[in-house]
Amino acid sequence: MEDLKHKKCTPCEGGIKPFNREKINYYLNAAPDWEVIEDKIIKKEFSFKNFAEAVEFVNKVANLAEEEGHHPDISLHNWNKVTLILTTHAINGLSSNDFIMAVKIDLIQ
Repeated sequence: MEDLKHKKCTPCEGGIKPFNREKINYYLNAAPDWEVIEDKIIKKEFSFKNFAEAVEFVNKVANLAEEEGHHPDISLHNWNKVTLILTTHAINGLSSNDFIMAVKIDLIQ
């Protein structure tokens, strides 16, 4: 398994196939706490002690997303929980970018 934390997301304008289940499982080894949904998205919920910590985490994820050029769907709910969803919209499925982001997000939590 390549070390995804050292990889950089690459722009995806489509034209490539989304990962199949075998490739998803391979990349999921690097981000095992993320849940795969319908082979199209990966999702993870994070819990914090309070609202301020949750917002701080959201801001860190937002900064990372801007640096990488790959943006998750972010939901802040129940005052201390953040749910992140990653997918590559241009291909309606998963790509290496999603797992690169997942690994990097796990490192900032």
